[in-house]
Amino acid sequence: MPKLLLLDTFTDNRGSLTVIEKIIPFEIKRLFYIYGVDDSVRGKHRHHKTIQAAVCIAGSCIISNDNGKEKQDFTLDAPNKCLILYPEDFHSMHHFSSDAILLVMASEHFNPQDYIYEPYE
Repeated sequence: MPKLLLLDTFTDNRGSLTVIEKIIPFEIKRLFYIYGVDDSVRGKHRHHKTIQAAVCIAGSCIISNDNGKEKQDFTLDAPNKCLILYPEDFHSMHHFSSDAILLVMASEHFNPQDYIYEPYE
């Protein structure tokens, strides 16, 4: 089941600083970010092993999830929202705003054999 975390954010007259420290439930081995997305749907997979943490650091997007038992939609529309996706979470990312930048942190290095593209029935 995905888990939505609120990241610590410190704001004063100089701006805001959001911290990702001691809250991600895995060692980060890979970072990537998605941006410049048109009306495409990204993702559409789950994993055998990889856990991911997704933060929309600019703009917004929706992550739809199905873990085989429950379906949920998560709107990531603030840089202090972090969605943890577990291996069983079949997820798709869509409805990206034109300025969206989705940062994803992963527990594993890229391995094409880790991907499962078939959705749950």
